[in-house]
Amino acid sequence: MTRIFTSLTAVAALATTPALAQTHEWGEKKADFEPAFENQTRADLVTSDYDYTQTVLAEGLEHPWAIEALPGDAGLLVTERPGRLRVVQMDGTVSEPIAGLPEIFNESAGNSTQAGLLDVKVGPDFEEDRWIYFTYAKGMGDGTSATAAARGKLSEDMTELTEVSDIFVQDPPSPAAMHYGSRIVFDGNGHAFITTGEHFTEEERVKSQDLSTTYGKVVRVALDGSTPEDNPFVGQEDAIDTIWSYGHRNVQGAAMRGDQLFTLEHGPAGGDEINITEAGKNYGWPVISYGVNYDGSEVSEGIAVQDGMEQPDYYWDPVIAPGDMTFYDGGMFPEWDGDLLIAALVAPGIVRLGWDGDTVSEEERLLTDLGRVRDVEVLEDGSFLLATDKADGEIIHVTLADGDS
Repeated sequence: MTRIFTSLTAVAALATTPALAQTHEWGEKKADFEPAFENQTRADLVTSDYDYTQTVLAEGLEHPWAIEALPGDAGLLVTERPGRLRVVQMDGTVSEPIAGLPEIFNESAGNSTQAGLLDVKVGPDFEEDRWIYFTYAKGMGDGTSATAAARGKLSEDMTELTEVSDIFVQDPPSPAAMHYGSRIVFDGNGHAFITTGEHFTEEERVKSQDLSTTYGKVVRVALDGSTPEDNPFVGQEDAIDTIWSYGHRNVQGAAMRGDQLFTLEHGPAGGDEINITEAGKNYGWPVISYGVNYDGSEVSEGIAVQDGMEQPDYYWDPVIAPGDMTFYDGGMFPEWDGDLLIAALVAPGIVRLGWDGDTVSEEERLLTDLGRVRDVEVLEDGSFLLATDKADGEIIHVTLADGDS
């Protein structure tokens, strides 16, 4: 049986947002660092000449975390953080939870629940093999947990996953139920990149620099979970051979631009950052950071630059608290082609970054009335979908307002 949350034809919530409402002023910095190069932070704030229509496609979802469009008109896969995967149709119909998921660890740490069912992606050859891929917090016993990635075959009627197995499990298990990452993206050459977090605490976060753990790493595996022979640390003593890059904090966004992997991670107070993430590189956490600890104290030695550690391609202070991101490619908003659309929890709404090659050229804050947005998905017609991170979360469809061009 399916349940109807909201029908698109009924239009439970419809709003038109004028372009002039999108302006945003920079807030006060949390840390006193100078950028290492021009436009590494606080690029010019701009306003697009578009008006947007927002339609609530579905509501009543519990902390939706990821949206993924199925091929054709088959609908959308949507994860709910407590551990449910559903199919949402473009008419607003929401399925019952898909059967067959593994047990999902969804325990809280203090007042915050970060563990649960996280990302979902349709496999590169889904129309032939029905594989979908997802990331989640996996219970490891005695209250410990780890970030994991798995795959399963989605039944033709989209009610069940079969042949479910893990393709990656973070090592070692952590007693801290925080900072899991996690996104999964494909490189088009038979590999999956999986992002992780470093479980936050001062005792755990130093493992971002330790190649014998997969804390604070991007890992690269073949689609069946095996290790590619050309991974950068294959054969290196005391290094896990699935590691692609290290020195990350809590990577909750990832996107491919051609053969370049872009990752997006939460900083502490200040220092959210985007990196064009390359094989074998060290991205510095927690040795260097453009932020400070939440209590205002310095991170490690209070430095943002060190030899042998990569500079972020862009950072924010104050933070935007990023979710996922995607490169825009569509005809509805042609001025944005090649730009990044970033879901943001604190900014709030959507952050758009324009690029000039590998350098950010401009920034815009969009749809700031929506509050916490966890994911953004661009559809074939160039419209896009947003998932609001709330106990009564929504999937919102954003289109160009009638009469705009």
